[in-house]
Amino acid sequence: MSADAHSVDVPADTPLADLSGPVSAGDLLWTPTPERIANANITAFMAWLRQTRGLGFAGYPDLWQWSVTDIDGFWGAIWDYSDIVAAEQPHAVLGQREMPGAEWFPGASLNYAQNVLRQERPGEVALYYHSETTPVTPLSWDELAGNVRKLATRLRDLGVRPGDRLASCLPNIPETVIAMLAATSIGAIWTSVSPDFGWRGVLDRLRQLQPTVLICTGGYRYGGKDYDRSGEIKAIVDDLDCLRHVIYLPFAAIPAPADGALNWHDLLDGPAVEPADFEFHHGPFGMPLWILFSSGTTGLPKAITHSHGGILVEQLKLQRLNMDLKPGDVLFFYTTTGWMMWNFLVSSLLLGVKPLLYDGNPGYPEPDALWRMAADANVTLFGGSPAYADMLAKRGVVPKDSYDLSALRTIMLAGSPVSPECGAWFYRTVKRDLFSIVGSGGTDVCSGFTGGSPTLPVYAGWHQHRNLAVAAYAFNDKGQPVVNEVGEMVITQPMPSMPVKLWGDDENHTRYRATYFDEFPGVWRQGDFFKVNERGSCQVLGRSDATLNRFGVRIGTAEIYTVLEGVPEVDDAIVVNLDLPGGQFFMPMFVKLADGLTLDEKIENEIRMRLRREYTPRHVPDKIIQVPAIPTTLTGKKLEVPVRKILMGTPAEKAANTSAMADASSLDAFIDYARTQRDYTT
Repeated sequence: MSADAHSVDVPADTPLADLSGPVSAGDLLWTPTPERIANANITAFMAWLRQTRGLGFAGYPDLWQWSVTDIDGFWGAIWDYSDIVAAEQPHAVLGQREMPGAEWFPGASLNYAQNVLRQERPGEVALYYHSETTPVTPLSWDELAGNVRKLATRLRDLGVRPGDRLASCLPNIPETVIAMLAATSIGAIWTSVSPDFGWRGVLDRLRQLQPTVLICTGGYRYGGKDYDRSGEIKAIVDDLDCLRHVIYLPFAAIPAPADGALNWHDLLDGPAVEPADFEFHHGPFGMPLWILFSSGTTGLPKAITHSHGGILVEQLKLQRLNMDLKPGDVLFFYTTTGWMMWNFLVSSLLLGVKPLLYDGNPGYPEPDALWRMAADANVTLFGGSPAYADMLAKRGVVPKDSYDLSALRTIMLAGSPVSPECGAWFYRTVKRDLFSIVGSGGTDVCSGFTGGSPTLPVYAGWHQHRNLAVAAYAFNDKGQPVVNEVGEMVITQPMPSMPVKLWGDDENHTRYRATYFDEFPGVWRQGDFFKVNERGSCQVLGRSDATLNRFGVRIGTAEIYTVLEGVPEVDDAIVVNLDLPGGQFFMPMFVKLADGLTLDEKIENEIRMRLRREYTPRHVPDKIIQVPAIPTTLTGKKLEVPVRKILMGTPAEKAANTSAMADASSLDAFIDYARTQRDYTT
């Protein structure tokens, strides 16, 4: 099969965009070379399909169409091609097929962590880590796998059993990876919150799970400053009566948060546990692996429960075929441990890829700090958010002028819509020959819905294609797929990494069904505005619901409203987030104050301080505006989506159904604000 058989047709007279001037949507930014196509993992996969299945494909779009049409054939091929380690092999690819409730690989018995540790190579590097105080440092497989087996054995000795929830409040450091793999290797269910979360945000999540073990530290470093979190950690520990053990990783001179807390280093200070002496816990394909959390728009964050098998096969497919990662590559994505991108980053270990962990401020001590790190670690794939790229552009950073980035093959942008200029910045200032992955995914599936292939061209402002086996379409209001029109993003075929359940849901999965399947029965609705063109390229145009997406981190409005209940001057409020050109955001908060009060600096500072203290700095609005009333439905639900649409220029009569409102005149202040505000970035 010739290499050029896998490329997409690009008219011969189509020039690459002139990067010396502005770039517009649809401009051609990159085309893969024949060598790049020939060496791509997806080319090897298609050759394997031809040899073993007798299947031939003209290129990526043809392969994608097969993957969403013959899902049994595709996922069966992924299982065989990946040579997955399983105690018992499956007797089928799909049992029950309907969504929700699709039954994947019935009969299989496996463990995610075992498939990571199969990559163990004594004496070789497993991962790299870096922080504001630690240079790029390798961690060997001997240390990683050895400590995983040690900690897993100690956890078993402490009485941790399959199905127990083990919670972490650690930064992005090797100990967190060790803890996750140790917990999941014995069948415990992992969950993680970032240490910069306030106590209320942590408890909103962990109270739902009733964890038996908490692994935590006393603080973290960010932007050259140490943050003492001992008070928050103590409040969390005191509240969670379910905890049987607290494991404390020392930070500075901060004491452990509870009497009887176990010292991390003491737990690992013991004899080695040899691979032959360690037994992984095996379970069915759908055995719970970890729990990630939604943002909590209308209440408590949803506890999204993923499975060992689902994450295993999805990440192997995504990272090997769509992202073209190979054994020995170095993968970096800037993330905290509270975002699904951390789970994605660590899952690269499944392929023998070396993840690079970074703990700290991405712009400290200089704006290009991460590019210095990328050069030092020979990073192959560099990932971040559009807002990060915009910050670098504004500061005039040109990484290619300062660093050797010869190892870099791929950049990845995720977390918010990517403008044409944002994508072009990397080709101007980083490297002209780059596979650029502009993707969109979700915590819901811990994966990407869109992205593409290194065998396809890159067009400014567009995602190359939908990822393999992701049957993503734009539906209009009638539930019909549309092309070249904006619609609701839906997934019409099951994916293995869709949640097995929402933790705490009833036996009929009522909340699960209401979250994803209410609008289009049997079809997953993601909650994003989506557009697909005739080429198969696509655009994700922001949230169609009220979730706040700031710098790639989804924040629930309910979290903010809960804090405001403790500010006596605030009678009511509504908050929205606007996606602006260039990957920028503007998050205004509109407040109705108690009778007779006028918004002043003291009230504003109180709101900001409480949000920062109880949640994170990302929860703090960019601007606070006083309004006479908050628009609601007749049943009292805040009209967040209509308000956002009005602020983005949609006429009020199209943005809101005023007949269903408690007071239609409450929109007047927002209409006036949108009319007078010319530039939300100033």
